[in-house]
Amino acid sequence: MTAATWTNWARTETANPAAVVHPRDADEVSRVLLAAADAGRRVKAVGSGHSFTGVAVTDGVQLQLDRLERRLQVHGDGLVTVGAGWPLHALGPALAAQGLAMSNLGDIDVQTISGAIGTGTHGTGGRFGGISDQVRALELVLADGSVARCSPDDDPDLFQSARVGLGAFGVVTAVTLQCEPAYALHAVETPMPLAEVLEGLDDFIAANEHFEFYWFPHTHRTLTKRNNRVPQGSPLAPLSRARAYVDDELLSNRLFEVLNRVATLAPRAVPRLNAVSARALSAREFTDESYKVFASTRSVRFRESEWAMPRAALPEVLREIDGWVESSGERLPFPVEVRFGAADQPWLSTAYGRDTAWVAVHQYHRMDHTRYFDAVQSILRSYEGRPHWGKMHSLDGEQLAELYPRFGDAMAVRDRVDPARLFGNAYLERVFAG
Repeated sequence: MTAATWTNWARTETANPAAVVHPRDADEVSRVLLAAADAGRRVKAVGSGHSFTGVAVTDGVQLQLDRLERRLQVHGDGLVTVGAGWPLHALGPALAAQGLAMSNLGDIDVQTISGAIGTGTHGTGGRFGGISDQVRALELVLADGSVARCSPDDDPDLFQSARVGLGAFGVVTAVTLQCEPAYALHAVETPMPLAEVLEGLDDFIAANEHFEFYWFPHTHRTLTKRNNRVPQGSPLAPLSRARAYVDDELLSNRLFEVLNRVATLAPRAVPRLNAVSARALSAREFTDESYKVFASTRSVRFRESEWAMPRAALPEVLREIDGWVESSGERLPFPVEVRFGAADQPWLSTAYGRDTAWVAVHQYHRMDHTRYFDAVQSILRSYEGRPHWGKMHSLDGEQLAELYPRFGDAMAVRDRVDPARLFGNAYLERVFAG
């Protein structure tokens, strides 16, 4: 065991665990948990540290999953069991080598598969659930050191709780995913006025497998993204290296970093800078393997708060946010990201039981986010907004219990599998009220 200071990617959370362990398999995780319990220490597993909250913070034992065995077992009918420590950027190519792919992914692929499902990571697409909705079974090491395997047929209550479980129900060591034959996506990215997007929103969602858009505050400009499958065997037409470098590295990261630094020094320039950003991202289209199209590289550091709401509420929510932005005097150089998903089943999923729109607001890490995020939270609270578990918000367990019909059932499962709160920390004490 070694100890070291740990900081998440966003630099919003820091921990000084008493010990850091890199287990290699479920048996080693079990031994660590039993030893920690005997020593009176709590335990938290951590993946890539890409959550903005304190979900992985501990002063006890930190389990880093980077050395956990990277099993990848193909069962047939698209079912694949993978080790929990697989990072998504490595899992995509590994599945492709088996002729398989995940049905939907988020737009960042640095998370581990267990971290992504544990915090409710999602992509976009009106007919698709989040990543956790693709999970068909879990292997967890429970607080008593036992190894549990749960699915819709085996301990279904634990399964529905732990699919989006924030690490509170056990240490996930393996995940069984429902995959499908590998496929390619045709990506079309088009600038469009915000009013036009909102007017045609239902049609855009219905006509495209994966639709999202970015709105640039202080303007009424958006960049829309539409990704749709092409027939099996269609030729790929990826971006050239030069175009990919200009768009994804030079404009979306390097130039965007410069614009944000200028915004920090000269906030009054932000509306003009946003207009520059909106114009710089021109229309483009390409066709590539699905996992390559879903993910984007993001090197500009930021803070983020994201909220899920009933899909029909989105236009009014954006109007309220726009009104607040224009009246507040705040200057916001980051675009607002808007995505969509189908109602899904994990009890603590932000899309549980309802077709969903997500609104993600960001602020550059050198600029204060507090007033902006508080205002968005206040607006979304009026629309039964559910905060993303891995992103910034201030709701507590009592407030969250009102938003999730099965919240009490999930807490009952937690009482059963971790009554002494071996996996607890300050964040869970707030959001789960204990």
